[in-house]
Amino acid sequence: MTIGNLMRLLSDGEVHSGEQLGGALGVSRAAVWKQLKKLDALGVELVAVKGRGYRLAHPIEPLEGAKIVEQLPAQARHLLARLFIEDQLPSSNEYLRGRFAQGAGHGEVCLVELQTAGRGRRGRVWSTPWGQSLMLSLGWRFESGVAALEGLSLAVGVVVAQVLEQYGVSPRLKWPNDILLAEQGDQLGKLAGILIEVTGDAAGPCEVVVGMGMNLSLPDSLRATIDQPVAALFDAQAGISRNQLAADVVAGLLGMLAEFEGVGFEPWREEWNKRHAFAGLPIRVIQGERSSDAVAGDVDESGNLWVTENDHSRRLSGGEISVRRRL
Repeated sequence: MTIGNLMRLLSDGEVHSGEQLGGALGVSRAAVWKQLKKLDALGVELVAVKGRGYRLAHPIEPLEGAKIVEQLPAQARHLLARLFIEDQLPSSNEYLRGRFAQGAGHGEVCLVELQTAGRGRRGRVWSTPWGQSLMLSLGWRFESGVAALEGLSLAVGVVVAQVLEQYGVSPRLKWPNDILLAEQGDQLGKLAGILIEVTGDAAGPCEVVVGMGMNLSLPDSLRATIDQPVAALFDAQAGISRNQLAADVVAGLLGMLAEFEGVGFEPWREEWNKRHAFAGLPIRVIQGERSSDAVAGDVDESGNLWVTENDHSRRLSGGEISVRRRL
């Protein structure tokens, strides 16, 4: 019995007795109880209904590869080489890097229900409970060198924001890798993060893994452990199909990647600046141990952020630089 099989049985939100679950999974009630305890430890909220059994506090929609592929437009289906749906992985980015090492990877997408060692930018851990996020990685091979990838993470942000807008949500973009959403009281919280990993020749062919993690539901117990404002999509817009959302994001990213090498970031620049969370606002620029105060300007055709510090303009390029709103 895997946690994934148990979660699929519970995903309807109905009450299931330990006996029913054990019978369906071919294990004892004691084995079911152990797995339920594991789910609780993983942040999945369970409700025990006295004398009847257990149910999830909030129903979930497990990912289904066939449903996702079925909902892809023809062009995206043509660009998709392979789709993997995994119950649990240390990291979906790492999984696709392994696929590249085997000579595959290009045009492949990996979606995972639970990441145990997912990483955000600057080595931060990104964790959400089973089935309550959208965690995906997409592999793409670029014939040009690394310089051709300038602004790629920002283009990913634009694509994901445009998909969310189709669902009636109004995300904002934070340079260079985050997607924000207003929570109650209009405070912007982090909804999604983007992590781009590149291997290969600086001047020649390179392999890129685009990773994106988005919070769909966040239990209060998990929110309390996060040291920055966070947002969850289903708080803002309930009733979105997780599989349809996955299909829309995958289709948008495949279409963008197919174009990006030929045109660069410029076609996405205006769309990024329109959604810029901190445009014209005071920010703190953090680079390693150093920080300075500035006012945020727009991003340029290479995805660099221009800021004004002490009446002088300067350009910030990716790497290990972070910006925060200064209140």
